[in-house]
Amino acid sequence: MCKDCGCSVDPNVHSHHGVVHSHQHTHGQAHAHPHEHPHDFPHKHPHEHVPAVASETRTVEIQQKILSRNDEQAELNRAWLKEHGVVAVNLISSPGTGKTYLLERTLEGLRGKISCAVITGDQRTDNDARRLQGKGAQVRQIETINACHLDAEQVGRLLPEIAGDGVQLLFIENVGNLVCPAAFDLGETFKIALLSTTEGEDKPVKYPTLFSAAPVAVLTKIDLAPHLDWDVATCRSNLRQVRPGVFIFELSAKTGLGMEAWLDYLIKLAE
Repeated sequence: MCKDCGCSVDPNVHSHHGVVHSHQHTHGQAHAHPHEHPHDFPHKHPHEHVPAVASETRTVEIQQKILSRNDEQAELNRAWLKEHGVVAVNLISSPGTGKTYLLERTLEGLRGKISCAVITGDQRTDNDARRLQGKGAQVRQIETINACHLDAEQVGRLLPEIAGDGVQLLFIENVGNLVCPAAFDLGETFKIALLSTTEGEDKPVKYPTLFSAAPVAVLTKIDLAPHLDWDVATCRSNLRQVRPGVFIFELSAKTGLGMEAWLDYLIKLAE
């Protein structure tokens, strides 16, 4: 089980096509000790720690198998995308950073310039997909139910349906989470990490797995910076500390500040 958020990389919990199944297993039988202890305080035997160690080892093995299986599917996705000439970016951030709103403004700005598609993920509801409908791109929603991230199999099932017919740029809007989505390769061309001014400057150093894996970072809600105790220089420094050479966009989807540079970048990326 994921230590950070409890997502179902637990060996007793697995998912088939969005339906989560849980199996309870009993390991070993209860046993009694024929002797008594001459003291009345709780006593632990050394062998009582063995099951915990064995359980931890098995959990690591299961996690490795899950990630290995996911990576195999991710390579198939990557090959499919390359064959069809599609650039795919995996947008990852915490909830509330503004991914969906940025996607709304981005799709509007790219309409008629390049062909786009979107796969968006949430644990429940199709709220984001409905927001993105009518913006000039095909959109599909994945409900992950109990999982805190998208996986390569979920994305792979949708690729022929949504990313064919001349699509140049595929946006994958991952579940809002800074930890688990970073561990699951989806077959994307690369990851883009989003960070809002309202989250503080220290997130890159607190969650380095994501920010070190993303060659591009987008600082959102930059219009709020004058009203917050937030320092852009410190934020940039923290980003470059974990990912030297990271390409940083600073923008506000609400006011349009910085959006032109962002859109120009995406157009060049898809050409």
